[in-house]
Amino acid sequence: MDPLLEVRDLYKYYAVKRGFRQMFQKGQQVVKAVDGVSFSLEKGKVLVLAGESGSGKTTVARLALRATDPDSGSIFFEGNDVTKYAGSQLKHFRASVHMVYQDPYASLNPRMKITDIVMEPLSIHDRASTKEQREEKVLKALEEVRLLPAQDIANRMPHMLSGGQRQRVALARALVMRPALIVADEPVSMLDVSVRGEILELMHTLKKFGITYIYITHDLSTARYVGDDIAIMNSGRIVETGAIDRVLSGPAHPYTKALISAIPDPDSRVCGD
Repeated sequence: MDPLLEVRDLYKYYAVKRGFRQMFQKGQQVVKAVDGVSFSLEKGKVLVLAGESGSGKTTVARLALRATDPDSGSIFFEGNDVTKYAGSQLKHFRASVHMVYQDPYASLNPRMKITDIVMEPLSIHDRASTKEQREEKVLKALEEVRLLPAQDIANRMPHMLSGGQRQRVALARALVMRPALIVADEPVSMLDVSVRGEILELMHTLKKFGITYIYITHDLSTARYVGDDIAIMNSGRIVETGAIDRVLSGPAHPYTKALISAIPDPDSRVCGD
């Protein structure tokens, strides 16, 4: 099967901001945020990008979505090199991809009703539909992420919802355009443990719409639940990749082994006097 997304030899470096004393020294220091990354992702699959903070996984995702331009390398989406896209081509591509952010409190405009938040992508990319048709699509998306009754939720403001409900709104906003690819950047890390499983299970259920995911996390305990394949990132590079069960059960790279050893043991007990 041809991949939905293929990243080839991607690089992104950032210049280090200098202090006054370093301004007159020769040589520019850089941070290698993404340093020669390549991977492919089949349609309907979930690729987990895992690593510690600063490993480059979020930068890879932003590059894949063309939210940031790479220094070099290619990004193929449905067989087309989107690094060459501009204007209407780029706008059409962005209608096919969407990102769900880590913070459900910061990612929703507090001054907008839920119906307007979820309708935002439709207002930009779906001008062919009438206002009534777009409103119907919003309510359907809210129902699909199990925010019921949808009409009641649609009329609320973000501050009236819990963190878990807000992240469901973010999923509805991503889902409403029926994108081919959703990038979920640490989507449950700021939620209570009691609702994390519900959001992950919901994401798994939404695969029935043919959605492909990149799931970004530093927490390998959630990776096996949602992922098909995994790419372990360290210092801007992918150090190990493969089927998730194989990598997590028999890691080959020392960094992968260290990440796995840091997973909390749910059966452990703290003994006291």
